This record gives sequence, C-alpha cells and structure tokens, in this order.
Amino acid sequence: MRYILGVLILVFSAKANAQDSLAVQADTVKTHSWKKACLFSAVVPGSGQIYNHIAMPKGKKKAYWKVPLIYAGLGVTTYFAINNNSMMKAYRKEYTDRMNGIAPANFTQYDDQSLLTLYTTHRSRRDFAILGIGVVYLLNVLDAGIEAHFVHFDISEDLSLSIHPTAYTPSSYGVSFRFKFR
Repeated sequence: MRYILGVLILVFSAKANAQDSLAVQADTVKTHSWKKACLFSAVVPGSGQIYNHIAMPKGKKKAYWKVPLIYAGLGVTTYFAINNNSMMKAYRKEYTDRMNGIAPANFTQYDDQSLLTLYTTHRSRRDFAILGIGVVYLLNVLDAGIEAHFVHFDISEDLSLSIHPTAYTPSSYGVSFRFKFR
C-alpha cells in the first residue's frame, strides 16, 4: 500500500511540475480528463480530487479539502458496519447457545425474544452501514467527475446576461436573453 501511495505522489508531483512549465509556455486551455479523475477516485478514494486540485489554475485550488471528508465518511460507515456485525454475531451465538441448552453467558438480562429483536435490529443497521459505504464511495467518484468538468470553468467579469423585451410577430411578445462571453 505504501508503494502504491508513493507512486501516486510521484505521478501527481511530476504532473504538477509539468503543468507549471506548460502554463508558462502556452496560453491555450489544456484538456483535463474527467474520466481520469473518476478512475483515480474509483481506485483510490480521494485521488481524483487531488488530480483535479493539481490541474486547477493558481488561485482557484480548492479540491484537496474534500479528501479528509471522504475518508471520514468511509471510516465512520465502516466502523458502524463492523460494530453492528459483531453485535449481531454475539446475539446470534447467545440465542443458538440457549436453544442448544447451554446456560446464558453474556446477555442474561434479555429473554429469547429480545435477543431475536436485537439481532434483527443490528442486522438492519449493519446493512444500512454497508449501503452508506457504497453511497460515500459513489459520491466520491461522482464528485471527482463533476469537479473535473469545472477545472477550467471561467468566472470572470467579462461574462454578462442581459434581458430585453422582444416582439416576435406583431401580436406576440416575449423576452430575450443575451449572454456575452468576453
């Protein structure tokens, strides 16, 4: 895992150095692949956000702050999945031991029906936590792809919108919108 992380850091740093030198040489807008960003985030969660961050022009870099949120979301949902799974197994073992005639060991305060209820409750919580892991993972990939489209998005003072009344025919009127790009 350390080797993969090291290779990714080298690739990203080499890409950043190459992009800095290319930015000085050319005034044209470089292409930025949303497919690469999605692929990076699918392989290593958060790496697509870093890829987008490196490609952004100076002064607009803002994608790196999402990486801790991604790992926090994955960590919390994984914790709940593991915790609820272990509790579910403990309740199931206690119930099967009671049905096999073994004296209650851990959960003496619960009767058999309560153990079954606790088992099903923790099983459904585990399933929701696993669903949460999938949702956080997919949002990570989706965010990387969407943000890749906005890497070179221009928000400058040269953009404007004007609204004017318009007569289409002598008897029909409407509103026209005019967009000015530079």
